[in-house]
Amino acid sequence: MRYAYALTGALLLGGTAATLAIHNPAAAQAAQNEPGAIQATAPRVGAPMSFADMVARLQPAVVNISTTQKVTVQQQQNPFAGTPFGELFGQQFGEQGGGNGGGTPVTREAQSLGSGFLISPDGYIVTNNHVIAAGGKGATVESITVTMTDRKEYVARLVARDVASDLAVLKITTPGTLPFVKFGDSARARVGDWVIAIGNPFGLDGTVTAGIVSALHRATGLGPYDRFIQTDAAINQGNSGGPMFNMSGDVIGINSQILGSQGGGNIGIGFAIPAEEAKPIVEKLRAGGTISRGYLGVSIRPVDSDIAAALGVPKNQGELIGVVEPGGPGAKAGLRQGDVVTRVNGTAITPDTTLSYLVAAVTPGTQARFDLIRDGKPLSVTATVTTRPSEDKLAATLGAGDDDGDGIPDDVQPGQPAASNSLGLTVQPLTPAIARSIGVADGTTGVVVSSVDASTDAGAKLKRGDVISAINSTAIRTPADLARGVAAAKAAGRPQVLLLVTRGRVAGRYIPVKLKS
Repeated sequence: MRYAYALTGALLLGGTAATLAIHNPAAAQAAQNEPGAIQATAPRVGAPMSFADMVARLQPAVVNISTTQKVTVQQQQNPFAGTPFGELFGQQFGEQGGGNGGGTPVTREAQSLGSGFLISPDGYIVTNNHVIAAGGKGATVESITVTMTDRKEYVARLVARDVASDLAVLKITTPGTLPFVKFGDSARARVGDWVIAIGNPFGLDGTVTAGIVSALHRATGLGPYDRFIQTDAAINQGNSGGPMFNMSGDVIGINSQILGSQGGGNIGIGFAIPAEEAKPIVEKLRAGGTISRGYLGVSIRPVDSDIAAALGVPKNQGELIGVVEPGGPGAKAGLRQGDVVTRVNGTAITPDTTLSYLVAAVTPGTQARFDLIRDGKPLSVTATVTTRPSEDKLAATLGAGDDDGDGIPDDVQPGQPAASNSLGLTVQPLTPAIARSIGVADGTTGVVVSSVDASTDAGAKLKRGDVISAINSTAIRTPADLARGVAAAKAAGRPQVLLLVTRGRVAGRYIPVKLKS
């Protein structure tokens, strides 16, 4: 899965009036009577003979968006440095002098291309954030150009953007009013409904594709707030930021991602940000506000079949807490490492409705109830949710990333074969000297792995020097503690155990390990 965009070429990527028309035609007409508004129509039943009339009405509100950006890149080092050819090839690698192989940062111009759509007669435009930030970190947007269907071009101003939701609002200024479209109610969309996408794939202006809603609330794993509408309508590079319409002519999604072939082409799986998610964010961005999301201060992972088997809980129901930020809202509420959170304010946590998504929707400063399973027993806690920090701060706080280190120093000697017959591990107590040698944080407790059987599941997941601090949420400090945990899991008929493993300075994470038969 990826964002379908490209630099120096085509970038993807990308009660309403229609609802009122069903119940109250007069109210619907009043809502649509703004100058320039493209009128919604009554929903159609069955496959239409043609989309032509609908497209003719909607297409003028869809625009092409192109940007020019300055991107700073690190030049490749000179492979001929230190040889008689070093100076000859030095300039090709950003070197100004003697060809020392040091590559110098240079600034280059990059271009991106995407789609967008007008949401007001005075020139407000919605698109994807990655359409106007395709150069990534360090890129500076020099200019944004909006091209209408009649080929008229306007210089656009960036009003605001939200990286987490991948949304941005632009503004153009014109003498008169502009045609525009309105958001519909994506919550009413059903799998199998007809949809139309209009955009600029591969720079081909005004391209229209049609298909159906293939799935709802689809999580792609690219972000904590993924709840996309999946469609088989062709979405390609350059479509990013363009609208997905229902048969009433309302925008129910913003085309954002594709699951493509190796060549980047469409294979019938595209994703759009639902209007129910996008509309409130767009309204706040348009008004100059900032987006605040709830924050609990924990790192999590889904309860897959391995974790479910280890803990004896249903799979795909809830999420496992791996790290609790000291002093964070979760810690203050009493949440612990190893808890399985199953509901937030009564809403079940599933692969389609994640804990991150539910917590983000909680207003910062308010309380939320969390139902969970701890040591096989249900309980509930109440936490006061705070404001989610930036992603960079989160990475530093919760220990994101992974560093395998360089193995175990010589002072870690073969230890006691605790539970080696069932796990394929040999462990020994973690002493202060060993802790210093393997570089774990002060205060880390548990047993250290001194050898692994490569033929076992543990051999594929653990390595010498890993510290095991808990088994199935029960803390361990000695090899005997680990052996008791394995014995308890076998007595309960569980085929695997869940080990809390710390590697170097990376925060501990839970790893399911199958028991040997």
